[in-house]
Amino acid sequence: MIKPFAGPAPAGPVRALLAPLTRPSADHAPLLGQSPRRWVRRLPYLAAVAAIASLLPTGINVLSSDYGISVGLAAALSVAQTVPLLLAPTRPLPAWWMTAGAGLLTALAVLFVGTGPTGPWPWPPPVLVGYLLLMLPLALREPRRTLVAVWLTTAAAGLAMSPLGFTDRFGADDNLLATALTGAVLVLGGALRERAEAARRLAEQEHISEAERERRTLLEERARIARELHDVVAHHMSVIAVQAASAPYRIAGVPDEAAEEFTAIAGTARESLTEMRRLLGVLRSEDSGAETAPQPGIGQLAQLVDTVRRAGVAAELALDPELTDDALPPAVGLSVHRIVQEALANVVRHAPGARAWVSLTATGESLLVTVVNAAPPERTGSLEGSAEGTGHGLVGMRERVRLLGGRLDTGPLADGGFRVAAVLPVTGLTDTRSQDSRPSGTASPDPDGTPAEPWNAPGESTV
Repeated sequence: MIKPFAGPAPAGPVRALLAPLTRPSADHAPLLGQSPRRWVRRLPYLAAVAAIASLLPTGINVLSSDYGISVGLAAALSVAQTVPLLLAPTRPLPAWWMTAGAGLLTALAVLFVGTGPTGPWPWPPPVLVGYLLLMLPLALREPRRTLVAVWLTTAAAGLAMSPLGFTDRFGADDNLLATALTGAVLVLGGALRERAEAARRLAEQEHISEAERERRTLLEERARIARELHDVVAHHMSVIAVQAASAPYRIAGVPDEAAEEFTAIAGTARESLTEMRRLLGVLRSEDSGAETAPQPGIGQLAQLVDTVRRAGVAAELALDPELTDDALPPAVGLSVHRIVQEALANVVRHAPGARAWVSLTATGESLLVTVVNAAPPERTGSLEGSAEGTGHGLVGMRERVRLLGGRLDTGPLADGGFRVAAVLPVTGLTDTRSQDSRPSGTASPDPDGTPAEPWNAPGESTV
């Protein structure tokens, strides 16, 4: 049994050819409309007006004198061919329909009405020039399929009109020239459009990649901070568990209800430690290692500065003896150490050989951490060369300061140096700094966080 055919009939070649010609681009923004320069945005319209001012009188003169068409008809045909150029910057495909239709009417008028002696056929020179000028904005706006349809339509119309001009009246058949020039302009404009589109997509992809890289860096830094804070919090939870579990044995005469309460507290603390270890297993990457070393604090700042000195940076540390790890919350001490570490690492990488000063100042209920470096003695390039940094330095500082509810100020100095200043709120701190307790060879920073004059050797300028 033969099944009846169901569905629409296949589209013919003519329908397939005309389909792209009836669907203009939805983008009606003017060509070069995105340029920040005003004269560039007006350039397409100025070019269209200049083309009309040149082709309109030329077309009237050529059609009336060379092809023998009346001046009135020649003027009407020239206006129909050139005025659509004003639509080319925004709607080139409708402009093409108007110009192509006017060109066809001009060819028919030359054939049946004109009485002139000689002239190319079927494309009078002004018509061909205006048509080619329209091809460029058309190619810059419409897709490739539409451009192919326009070229095939142009070639087919020229082939259909050429046999009608095989008389001694016309000087030459310029259909082949018109078809070749039209195709060349369409190919050139299409190549420019596709190249610009590829560049735009590449720029968008680079922007997306940069945003993703920044987001990945931020997430990695947050995970690193979370791993470090785990050790701090885990220490306190362990102390709670041990104290709660040993309270009934250390304190005589503890009631049974209190002993049960202490046991429940110890059990809850152990469960919290277990959950924290599971969370740490998720946060810790496979290549992060065991990371079992104790988390550093301000007690290791002197060792950190010594390490930087061995790397070629003349670093100095101003730290009150009263400022110890016991005087600060563990999270604050860890954050201070990491901020100073990142700042000094940036000095080593980006300003090799420059002097650096690190100072910690306790004022009221806040702690001011300042790392200042002078300009390098010679304008040498970064030790990292052209390679991109990891991006963790300033990101990590901001995240740690934000975690503690503080403020971070970073930026270059007038003499070419750089300054990193963080204000961390710490409840219970008092200004214990005094002139007598200041370490030898150090000096307190100025109110803006830069070192005072004693920091500098004789003959050197103040940072």
